[in-house]
Amino acid sequence: MSRKFLPLSVTAALMGSTAMGDVPNVAADIAPVHSLVARVMEGLGTPNLIIQAGASPHDYNLRPSEAAALQDADLVFWMGEDLTPWMEGAIETLADDAVVTALLEAEGTILFDFREGALFDAHVHKEEGEHAHEEEHDHEEHAHEDEHDDRARDEHGHAHGGHDSHAWLSPENASTWLNLIAAQLSSADPGNAGTYFANAAAARAELEVLVSEVHGILEPVREGRFIVFHDAYQYFEVSFGLQASGAISLGDASDPSPARIAEIQDLIRDEGIECVLAEPQFNRGLVLIVMDGTDANTGTLDPIGSNLEPGPALYPQLIRNLATTLAECL
Repeated sequence: MSRKFLPLSVTAALMGSTAMGDVPNVAADIAPVHSLVARVMEGLGTPNLIIQAGASPHDYNLRPSEAAALQDADLVFWMGEDLTPWMEGAIETLADDAVVTALLEAEGTILFDFREGALFDAHVHKEEGEHAHEEEHDHEEHAHEDEHDDRARDEHGHAHGGHDSHAWLSPENASTWLNLIAAQLSSADPGNAGTYFANAAAARAELEVLVSEVHGILEPVREGRFIVFHDAYQYFEVSFGLQASGAISLGDASDPSPARIAEIQDLIRDEGIECVLAEPQFNRGLVLIVMDGTDANTGTLDPIGSNLEPGPALYPQLIRNLATTLAECL
């Protein structure tokens, strides 16, 4: 597969080359990534969204139009194999001439390991810098045994990496990726490099305002205790000083065991959990089961923006919605 991964330093150096003319065809895997790319391309073009809103990224069958978008793409932005292992083959088959950027592998990306068990200890990510990706980093060094291995495989038995792949829920990561997206677009389309980088700078400034807004929303409930449906939110938690107490499901592709449900039920009853959160794509009945006989509130967190209109505004609204739902539930 002849994919061309260009480091940020190389793409920056290429910006001075002769303009290539047309705005490139671009594909992005999930709605939050698509939103960031769309913001950088704003005023020049629109990327194609590969995994449609409301669908689980872990197991997805491409429509003909989505396969065509990959086949026609000059650039592909995706989270990486940890989130969508099936997409590796699709890119290899359909987009073998595209410049492919896996954001989870990008230099400067903050990465966290999966959390253990149904209940979470207080996590203090003291060494975030050590979790940031190095270009030659060997992911196998961080592979986990037992429950991590179970969690890191989809129903077809494909092994994922050892890192939590929901890294888009960190605005810090989004800010890093905006510059990378601008660099890759500028390499493919030097004539519009100024617009791409100006859009990325404006988007980064908008994220700073958003982060301040979200801190304000969450400040009154920062010490509240809550349970999530599955462990997808630790990047958001770390960014905004929150701590989930546990997760109902091991992952979003598997149902929890009876023992896990019982463990969560005991936690809610014994520790005064105030809020149990569902997700729009998954079995709300499990939330009702674990809440039975308690006074906990409930709400619905959507980590991927299933009900939002794809486009530049989706990412900030996604982050804002997570904060608002948590504040209301707590």
